[in-house]
Amino acid sequence: MEKRRDFIKKLTAGAAVLTMGDSVFPFSAASYNRIVGANERIRVATIGVNSRGNGMGRTFANQKNAEVASICDVDERAIAKALKTIQNTGVDYTPKTEKDLRKVLDDKSIDAIFIATPDHWHAPLTIMGCKAGKHVYVEKPLCHNPREGELAVEAARKYNRVVQMGAQRRSAPVLTQGIEQLHKGIIGRVYMAKTWYTNTRKDLFLKPAGPVPSWLDWDLWQGPAPRVPYQEGFVHYNWHWFWHWGTGEALNNGTHEVDVARWGLGVDFPIHVTSVGGRYHYKDDWETPDTQIVTMEFPGRITLMWESRSSNGRSIEGQDRGIIFYGENGSLDTGGDSYKVYDLGGKLVNEIKTTSGETAVNQGRNLESPNVGMDALHVADFLDAIKNNRRPNCDVESGYKSTVAMLLSNISWRVGRDLKINPENGHILDDKEAEKLWGREYEKGWEPKV
Repeated sequence: MEKRRDFIKKLTAGAAVLTMGDSVFPFSAASYNRIVGANERIRVATIGVNSRGNGMGRTFANQKNAEVASICDVDERAIAKALKTIQNTGVDYTPKTEKDLRKVLDDKSIDAIFIATPDHWHAPLTIMGCKAGKHVYVEKPLCHNPREGELAVEAARKYNRVVQMGAQRRSAPVLTQGIEQLHKGIIGRVYMAKTWYTNTRKDLFLKPAGPVPSWLDWDLWQGPAPRVPYQEGFVHYNWHWFWHWGTGEALNNGTHEVDVARWGLGVDFPIHVTSVGGRYHYKDDWETPDTQIVTMEFPGRITLMWESRSSNGRSIEGQDRGIIFYGENGSLDTGGDSYKVYDLGGKLVNEIKTTSGETAVNQGRNLESPNVGMDALHVADFLDAIKNNRRPNCDVESGYKSTVAMLLSNISWRVGRDLKINPENGHILDDKEAEKLWGREYEKGWEPKV
């Protein structure tokens, strides 16, 4: 906590304004140069650059101590778009381009990789990156299943690599203040957090199996996942809703809210998980729930709740997504880089707003860059962690604990019953069917190994 607070203080010190991509932050150029080492560029490869990766490539390129040295994607169209994005930032270099991520990992000049691939690639590529001597910034969720998440943590520690999960709110200055106030007892003992996400996603019908488009390397897109025929509709976003590659809304968006909730509650692994819901809104090809309610019990009489409605956008508490902490003396609300404190009667006591203009309402709707400002701060923290050989704000272990919480929720839903959990390591107790979902099968030759 101390390191995070000190780093944020450095970033926000001074009166001058430094522009990062599409966002403006108040801190001095002198302070920034001192923190990031403006004369030392960390060479970064962006892997998976169709949408989110394209936006984050811009964010990395706008960091003075970073160079987007390589752009990698299995979609040649995405490569061309991402290259143009980097060049439009006005950098004094031209990144290499590559379809095969294995060639990127073999490049000794690359210091770090950024991963914005489909979920089934996140942990295997993180492990491969650590083994290749690269530091890793991986988008949430850290893993597709708990076992490979454990291996990602092991790899980061074994090879002494900085691994940051893309939970941007961990680097948000005002929210960090709010969490610190929570831990200091601003609403007394905190015993429950309620989180939610809503959207108006449409139905999905896949096309019959057919030829692979000329612009796509379907074999590499599948990577560690067992092979299936190509169907139009999976690529590039709807893979989220199929268990073979995705993890549903629970991990697509729930990871963000639950990570902050777990941070604020000060908890690690649950002792009991319940998940109910289903594909209620449409009768289509989705496999994951569009409606889901999750409850997690933690040691010390603490509960965390998550509600998702992917296809019914009615807001909760006036927000499309958000988090409320309940305590003995009141409650604290947040969603982005701001927070509100209420007394037990629901009267607003204090409101601390961000200067970036990023509220819960406008986060997550732009698939390319939903949180431009917080992205920039989170990337800056990642680069600083590399420079100073320290753990970042959302270190791989924190990322794993938040990810596995939601993975357990999905496992509970898939087996149709509550789960008992070992609070020491998050493992499922006394349920052989559920335990089978702790890991997965991999395409031969692609099994993740530390």
